[in-house]
Amino acid sequence: MTLNDKRPLGLQAIDREMARQNADAIASFEGNAGQAKTVVASMRKTGRLLLLGMGGSHAVNRAVEPLYRTQGIEAIAVTLSEQLGMPLPIEGRTVLITSQSGESAEVLRWFAETGGTEDTFGLTLEGSSSLAKFAPSLIGAGGTELAFAATRSLTVSFALHLAILSALGENPAHALAALNAPAEIDIEPALSAFENVATVVTSGRRLQGLAEALALGLAELSRYPCFSLEGGQLRHGPMEMLGPKVGVVLFRGDDTTADLVTAMAVSVVETGAPVVIFDCSGKPPIEGATTLSFAPATGLAAIFAMLPVAQRFMIAFADARVENAGTPVRSTKITRSE
Repeated sequence: MTLNDKRPLGLQAIDREMARQNADAIASFEGNAGQAKTVVASMRKTGRLLLLGMGGSHAVNRAVEPLYRTQGIEAIAVTLSEQLGMPLPIEGRTVLITSQSGESAEVLRWFAETGGTEDTFGLTLEGSSSLAKFAPSLIGAGGTELAFAATRSLTVSFALHLAILSALGENPAHALAALNAPAEIDIEPALSAFENVATVVTSGRRLQGLAEALALGLAELSRYPCFSLEGGQLRHGPMEMLGPKVGVVLFRGDDTTADLVTAMAVSVVETGAPVVIFDCSGKPPIEGATTLSFAPATGLAAIFAMLPVAQRFMIAFADARVENAGTPVRSTKITRSE
Protein backbone atom coordinates (compact mmCIF):
# COMPACT_ATOMS: atom_id res chain seq x y z
CA MET A 1 0.00 0.00 0.00
CA THR A 2 1.35 3.44 -0.93
CA LEU A 3 1.01 6.58 1.13
CA ASN A 4 -1.50 7.89 -1.40
CA ASP A 5 -3.68 4.82 -0.84
CA LYS A 6 -4.11 5.95 2.78
CA ARG A 7 -5.21 9.43 1.73
CA PRO A 8 -8.99 9.97 1.88
CA LEU A 9 -10.68 9.40 -1.47
CA GLY A 10 -12.19 12.87 -1.36
CA LEU A 11 -8.75 14.45 -1.06
CA GLN A 12 -7.39 12.24 -3.82
CA ALA A 13 -10.13 13.65 -6.04
CA ILE A 14 -9.12 17.19 -5.07
CA ASP A 15 -5.48 16.34 -5.80
CA ARG A 16 -6.44 15.34 -9.33
CA GLU A 17 -8.33 18.60 -9.89
CA MET A 18 -5.47 20.71 -8.56
CA ALA A 19 -2.85 18.89 -10.62
CA ARG A 20 -4.35 20.33 -13.80
CA GLN A 21 -5.91 23.56 -12.62
CA ASN A 22 -3.19 25.91 -13.87
CA ALA A 23 -3.03 24.28 -17.31
CA ASP A 24 -6.83 24.41 -17.57
CA ALA A 25 -6.79 28.05 -16.44
CA ILE A 26 -4.33 29.04 -19.17
CA ALA A 27 -6.38 27.15 -21.77
CA SER A 28 -9.52 28.88 -20.50
CA PHE A 29 -7.92 32.30 -20.86
CA GLU A 30 -6.73 31.55 -24.37
CA GLY A 31 -9.96 29.93 -25.52
CA ASN A 32 -12.43 32.62 -24.49
CA ALA A 33 -11.00 35.79 -26.04
CA GLY A 34 -13.87 36.15 -28.48
CA GLN A 35 -16.65 35.73 -25.93
CA ALA A 36 -14.78 38.03 -23.55
CA LYS A 37 -14.90 40.80 -26.17
CA THR A 38 -18.67 40.36 -26.44
CA VAL A 39 -19.05 40.75 -22.67
CA VAL A 40 -16.79 43.81 -22.69
CA ALA A 41 -18.83 45.41 -25.47
CA SER A 42 -21.87 45.07 -23.22
CA MET A 43 -19.99 46.50 -20.22
CA ARG A 44 -18.82 49.50 -22.22
CA LYS A 45 -22.42 50.11 -23.28
CA THR A 46 -23.96 49.82 -19.80
CA GLY A 47 -21.03 50.92 -17.63
CA ARG A 48 -22.43 48.70 -14.87
CA LEU A 49 -21.81 45.07 -13.98
CA LEU A 50 -23.85 42.83 -11.69
CA LEU A 51 -21.94 39.70 -10.66
CA LEU A 52 -24.21 36.88 -9.47
CA GLY A 53 -23.25 33.51 -7.98
CA MET A 54 -23.36 31.23 -4.97
CA GLY A 55 -20.71 29.60 -2.78
CA GLY A 56 -17.27 29.60 -4.35
CA SER A 57 -18.64 31.39 -7.40
CA HIS A 58 -19.69 34.32 -5.21
CA ALA A 59 -16.23 34.37 -3.62
CA VAL A 60 -14.73 34.65 -7.12
CA ASN A 61 -17.12 37.50 -7.87
CA ARG A 62 -16.13 39.29 -4.66
CA ALA A 63 -12.46 38.91 -5.58
CA VAL A 64 -12.82 40.42 -9.07
CA GLU A 65 -15.34 43.11 -8.09
CA PRO A 66 -12.61 45.70 -7.27
CA LEU A 67 -10.69 44.80 -10.44
CA TYR A 68 -13.61 45.79 -12.65
CA ARG A 69 -14.06 49.00 -10.68
CA THR A 70 -10.41 49.83 -11.37
CA GLN A 71 -11.23 49.52 -15.08
CA GLY A 72 -14.04 52.06 -14.73
CA ILE A 73 -16.94 49.61 -14.54
CA GLU A 74 -19.44 50.08 -11.69
CA ALA A 75 -19.32 46.47 -10.47
CA ILE A 76 -21.21 44.90 -7.60
CA ALA A 77 -21.25 41.26 -6.50
CA VAL A 78 -24.47 39.89 -4.99
CA THR A 79 -25.44 36.34 -4.11
CA LEU A 80 -28.08 34.89 -6.40
CA SER A 81 -30.19 34.05 -3.38
CA GLU A 82 -30.23 37.72 -2.37
CA GLN A 83 -30.94 38.83 -5.93
CA LEU A 84 -33.91 36.47 -6.05
CA GLY A 85 -35.37 37.81 -2.81
CA MET A 86 -34.30 41.46 -2.90
CA PRO A 87 -33.42 42.15 -6.51
CA LEU A 88 -31.39 44.99 -7.91
CA PRO A 89 -32.69 46.21 -11.29
CA ILE A 90 -31.11 44.29 -14.16
CA GLU A 91 -32.13 46.60 -16.98
CA GLY A 92 -29.24 48.78 -18.03
CA ARG A 93 -26.70 46.47 -16.38
CA THR A 94 -24.45 43.79 -17.73
CA VAL A 95 -25.23 40.65 -15.72
CA LEU A 96 -22.61 37.94 -15.36
CA ILE A 97 -23.82 34.76 -13.69
CA THR A 98 -21.14 32.36 -12.45
CA SER A 99 -21.85 28.70 -11.71
CA GLN A 100 -19.21 26.01 -12.17
CA SER A 101 -21.88 23.38 -12.85
CA GLY A 102 -24.40 25.71 -14.46
CA GLU A 103 -27.15 23.77 -12.67
CA SER A 104 -27.51 25.33 -9.22
CA ALA A 105 -31.09 25.76 -8.04
CA GLU A 106 -30.77 29.54 -7.85
CA VAL A 107 -29.46 29.77 -11.41
CA LEU A 108 -32.39 27.80 -12.77
CA ARG A 109 -34.94 29.83 -10.80
CA TRP A 110 -33.39 33.18 -11.75
CA PHE A 111 -33.73 32.44 -15.46
CA ALA A 112 -37.21 30.98 -14.97
CA GLU A 113 -38.34 34.17 -13.23
CA THR A 114 -36.52 36.81 -15.28
CA GLY A 115 -35.73 35.24 -18.62
CA GLY A 116 -32.47 37.15 -18.57
CA THR A 117 -31.68 40.10 -20.84
CA GLU A 118 -29.59 40.68 -23.95
CA ASP A 119 -26.83 41.81 -21.60
CA THR A 120 -26.86 38.62 -19.51
CA PHE A 121 -23.89 36.27 -19.79
CA GLY A 122 -22.71 33.10 -18.08
CA LEU A 123 -19.42 31.82 -16.75
CA THR A 124 -19.25 28.07 -16.22
CA LEU A 125 -17.10 24.95 -16.55
CA GLU A 126 -19.84 22.95 -18.25
CA GLY A 127 -20.60 23.85 -21.87
CA SER A 128 -23.72 21.65 -21.98
CA SER A 129 -25.22 23.10 -18.78
CA SER A 130 -28.50 24.94 -18.43
CA LEU A 131 -26.60 28.19 -17.80
CA ALA A 132 -24.68 27.83 -21.06
CA LYS A 133 -27.99 27.23 -22.88
CA PHE A 134 -29.76 30.17 -21.24
CA ALA A 135 -27.07 32.78 -21.93
CA PRO A 136 -23.94 33.29 -24.07
CA SER A 137 -21.20 31.99 -21.80
CA LEU A 138 -17.49 31.80 -21.23
CA ILE A 139 -16.69 28.10 -20.84
CA GLY A 140 -13.80 26.93 -18.68
CA ALA A 141 -11.50 24.21 -19.97
CA GLY A 142 -11.49 20.72 -18.51
CA GLY A 143 -15.18 20.17 -17.84
CA THR A 144 -17.06 20.01 -14.57
CA GLU A 145 -15.10 19.83 -11.33
CA LEU A 146 -15.78 16.47 -9.67
CA ALA A 147 -14.21 16.90 -6.23
CA PHE A 148 -16.34 18.40 -3.47
CA ALA A 149 -14.51 21.57 -2.39
CA ALA A 150 -13.85 24.18 -5.07
CA THR A 151 -10.21 24.27 -6.22
CA ARG A 152 -9.82 23.97 -9.99
CA SER A 153 -13.17 25.68 -10.56
CA LEU A 154 -11.94 28.76 -8.69
CA THR A 155 -8.70 28.97 -10.65
CA VAL A 156 -10.44 28.47 -13.99
CA SER A 157 -13.13 31.01 -13.13
CA PHE A 158 -10.47 33.57 -12.28
CA ALA A 159 -8.82 32.85 -15.65
CA LEU A 160 -12.10 33.52 -17.45
CA HIS A 161 -12.29 36.86 -15.67
CA LEU A 162 -8.70 37.50 -16.73
CA ALA A 163 -9.87 37.09 -20.34
CA ILE A 164 -12.57 39.71 -19.78
CA LEU A 165 -10.27 42.09 -17.93
CA SER A 166 -7.66 41.70 -20.67
CA ALA A 167 -10.28 42.66 -23.24
CA LEU A 168 -11.03 45.70 -21.07
CA GLY A 169 -7.40 46.75 -21.34
CA GLU A 170 -5.65 45.14 -18.35
CA ASN A 171 -2.23 43.64 -19.07
CA PRO A 172 -2.50 39.89 -18.29
CA ALA A 173 1.26 39.20 -18.37
CA HIS A 174 1.91 39.08 -14.60
CA ALA A 175 -1.16 36.94 -13.93
CA LEU A 176 -0.20 34.47 -16.67
CA ALA A 177 3.36 34.35 -15.33
CA ALA A 178 1.98 33.33 -11.92
CA LEU A 179 0.00 30.52 -13.56
CA ASN A 180 2.98 29.34 -15.58
CA ALA A 181 5.39 29.32 -12.62
CA PRO A 182 3.55 28.37 -9.39
CA ALA A 183 5.19 29.57 -6.18
CA GLU A 184 6.90 26.90 -4.06
CA ILE A 185 5.98 27.86 -0.49
CA ASP A 186 6.36 25.70 2.64
CA ILE A 187 3.01 25.60 4.47
CA GLU A 188 4.27 23.70 7.53
CA PRO A 189 4.90 26.87 9.61
CA ALA A 190 1.29 27.94 8.99
CA LEU A 191 -0.07 24.51 9.95
CA SER A 192 2.02 24.53 13.13
CA ALA A 193 0.74 27.98 14.05
CA PHE A 194 -2.86 26.70 13.76
CA GLU A 195 -2.28 23.36 15.48
CA ASN A 196 -4.54 24.16 18.45
CA VAL A 197 -7.16 26.45 16.92
CA ALA A 198 -10.85 25.58 17.06
CA THR A 199 -12.10 28.33 14.73
CA VAL A 200 -10.60 30.14 11.73
CA VAL A 201 -11.36 33.67 10.58
CA THR A 202 -10.02 34.87 7.24
CA SER A 203 -9.80 38.52 6.26
CA GLY A 204 -8.50 40.90 3.64
CA ARG A 205 -9.10 44.27 2.06
CA ARG A 206 -8.77 44.31 -1.74
CA LEU A 207 -8.17 40.55 -1.50
CA GLN A 208 -11.27 39.92 0.60
CA GLY A 209 -12.82 37.69 -2.05
CA LEU A 210 -9.82 35.38 -1.85
CA ALA A 211 -10.21 35.31 1.93
CA GLU A 212 -13.85 34.32 1.52
CA ALA A 213 -12.95 31.50 -0.87
CA LEU A 214 -10.47 30.08 1.64
CA ALA A 215 -12.94 30.29 4.54
CA LEU A 216 -15.54 28.38 2.54
CA GLY A 217 -13.06 25.65 1.62
CA LEU A 218 -11.81 25.35 5.19
CA ALA A 219 -15.35 24.98 6.53
CA GLU A 220 -16.33 22.43 3.87
CA LEU A 221 -13.28 20.23 4.33
CA SER A 222 -12.44 20.51 8.04
CA ARG A 223 -16.04 20.91 9.33
CA TYR A 224 -14.69 23.49 11.78
CA PRO A 225 -16.33 26.91 12.12
CA CYS A 226 -14.49 28.97 9.53
CA PHE A 227 -15.74 32.28 8.22
CA SER A 228 -14.56 35.51 6.67
CA LEU A 229 -14.82 39.16 7.64
CA GLU A 230 -13.62 42.06 5.52
CA GLY A 231 -10.83 43.89 7.36
CA GLY A 232 -12.91 46.87 8.40
CA GLN A 233 -15.74 44.63 9.56
CA LEU A 234 -13.35 42.55 11.64
CA ARG A 235 -12.14 45.73 13.30
CA HIS A 236 -15.67 46.90 14.21
CA GLY A 237 -16.46 44.67 17.18
CA PRO A 238 -15.58 41.06 16.28
CA MET A 239 -12.06 41.57 17.65
CA GLU A 240 -13.71 40.60 20.97
CA MET A 241 -13.77 36.93 19.94
CA LEU A 242 -10.02 36.68 19.27
CA GLY A 243 -7.71 34.61 21.44
CA PRO A 244 -5.45 31.54 21.32
CA LYS A 245 -8.18 29.22 19.96
CA VAL A 246 -9.13 31.49 17.03
CA GLY A 247 -6.75 31.37 14.07
CA VAL A 248 -6.71 34.41 11.78
CA VAL A 249 -5.61 34.28 8.15
CA LEU A 250 -4.86 37.60 6.47
CA PHE A 251 -4.22 38.36 2.80
CA ARG A 252 -1.92 41.29 2.01
CA GLY A 253 -1.24 42.45 -1.55
CA ASP A 254 0.96 45.10 -3.13
CA ASP A 255 -1.78 47.72 -3.13
CA THR A 256 -3.03 50.77 -1.25
CA THR A 257 -4.75 48.67 1.42
CA ALA A 258 -1.58 46.84 2.51
CA ASP A 259 -0.96 49.14 5.48
CA LEU A 260 -4.48 48.46 6.79
CA VAL A 261 -3.80 44.71 6.67
CA THR A 262 -0.49 45.31 8.46
CA ALA A 263 -2.25 47.25 11.22
CA MET A 264 -4.79 44.45 11.57
CA ALA A 265 -2.04 41.85 11.88
CA VAL A 266 -0.37 43.82 14.66
CA SER A 267 -3.68 44.12 16.51
CA VAL A 268 -4.47 40.41 16.15
CA VAL A 269 -1.03 39.39 17.43
CA GLU A 270 -1.71 41.47 20.55
CA THR A 271 -4.84 39.39 21.28
CA GLY A 272 -2.85 36.15 21.43
CA ALA A 273 -4.61 34.72 18.38
CA PRO A 274 -2.28 32.90 15.98
CA VAL A 275 -1.92 34.81 12.71
CA VAL A 276 -0.98 33.52 9.26
CA ILE A 277 -0.37 36.07 6.52
CA PHE A 278 -0.39 35.27 2.82
CA ASP A 279 1.76 38.14 1.69
CA CYS A 280 2.27 39.58 -1.79
CA SER A 281 2.93 43.10 -0.48
CA GLY A 282 6.72 43.18 -0.51
CA LYS A 283 6.55 44.68 2.97
CA PRO A 284 8.51 43.32 5.98
CA PRO A 285 6.94 40.45 7.98
CA ILE A 286 5.03 41.33 11.16
CA GLU A 287 6.62 40.20 14.39
CA GLY A 288 4.61 37.44 16.05
CA ALA A 289 2.81 36.43 12.83
CA THR A 290 3.58 33.52 10.52
CA THR A 291 4.19 34.99 7.08
CA LEU A 292 4.09 33.09 3.79
CA SER A 293 5.94 35.46 1.48
CA PHE A 294 5.40 35.74 -2.27
CA ALA A 295 6.83 38.07 -4.89
CA PRO A 296 5.12 41.49 -4.82
CA ALA A 297 1.89 41.36 -6.81
CA THR A 298 -1.63 42.69 -6.90
CA GLY A 299 -4.95 41.76 -8.50
CA LEU A 300 -5.17 38.45 -10.33
CA ALA A 301 -1.40 38.03 -10.29
CA ALA A 302 -1.54 37.97 -6.48
CA ILE A 303 -4.57 35.67 -6.52
CA PHE A 304 -2.96 33.16 -8.88
CA ALA A 305 0.23 33.18 -6.79
CA MET A 306 -1.45 32.69 -3.42
CA LEU A 307 -4.51 30.59 -4.26
CA PRO A 308 -2.83 27.19 -4.81
CA VAL A 309 -0.77 27.60 -1.62
CA ALA A 310 -3.91 28.55 0.30
CA GLN A 311 -5.59 25.47 -1.17
CA ARG A 312 -2.78 23.21 0.03
CA PHE A 313 -3.05 24.83 3.46
CA MET A 314 -6.82 24.25 3.74
CA ILE A 315 -6.47 20.63 2.58
CA ALA A 316 -3.70 19.82 5.06
CA PHE A 317 -5.57 21.63 7.86
CA ALA A 318 -8.62 19.46 7.19
CA ASP A 319 -6.69 16.24 6.71
CA ALA A 320 -5.23 16.63 10.21
CA ARG A 321 -8.72 16.90 11.73
CA VAL A 322 -11.15 14.76 9.72
CA GLU A 323 -10.70 11.11 8.77
CA ASN A 324 -12.68 11.35 5.54
CA ALA A 325 -11.85 14.94 4.56
CA GLY A 326 -13.18 15.80 1.12
CA THR A 327 -16.25 13.54 1.40
CA PRO A 328 -19.32 15.65 2.22
CA VAL A 329 -21.74 14.38 4.86
CA ARG A 330 -24.39 17.11 4.71
CA SER A 331 -23.91 18.68 1.27
CA THR A 332 -23.67 17.78 -2.41
CA LYS A 333 -21.34 19.09 -5.10
CA ILE A 334 -24.22 20.67 -7.00
CA THR A 335 -26.75 22.33 -4.71
CA ARG A 336 -30.10 21.63 -6.31
CA SER A 337 -32.37 22.90 -3.53
CA GLU A 338 -32.86 26.26 -1.87
